[in-house]
Amino acid sequence: MGMYKYIRQTWEQPASKEIIQARFVQWRKEPATIRLEHPTRLDRARSLGYRAKEGIIVVRQRVIRGGRQRPKFKSVRRPKTMRRKKILTKSYQWVCEMRAQKKYPNCEVLNSYFVGKDGLHFWYEIILVDKAHPAIIADKNLGWISTNKHKGRVFRGKTSSGRRSSRP
Repeated sequence: MGMYKYIRQTWEQPASKEIIQARFVQWRKEPATIRLEHPTRLDRARSLGYRAKEGIIVVRQRVIRGGRQRPKFKSVRRPKTMRRKKILTKSYQWVCEMRAQKKYPNCEVLNSYFVGKDGLHFWYEIILVDKAHPAIIADKNLGWISTNKHKGRVFRGKTSSGRRSSRP
């Protein structure tokens, strides 16, 4: 077995819950968007296109759990269309990608993956690519993202989580 398979197994079946809980306590104290030196889940990041090179950064994004609260009814009777149901087309992962894109406007979102959740938050790590970096433009596998055709791809639902969320 390769190294990444062992990393994946360790991530799926952790040795102790105390380590994960301590990690969540530390993450809650950090800002909602934080840039990382290395990805937390190296196996998942590599499978989604991460490479340890200049021009590629990893950001951990936090989002609050819970559904959208609908406005209160102004009239006496409740309209038939205003039932209590959760209608959200955007997943938490897609929302995290969009927030990270707003924080780093000179980068484009390549992909993202789940890192953890507790009672209040979800955490995702987003792989961002600096589209103007010479190393990215010269790269044959990532050079496509530096063209203007792919500008703002996360807001148009072109990432994997965006495509999953926008399906009926």
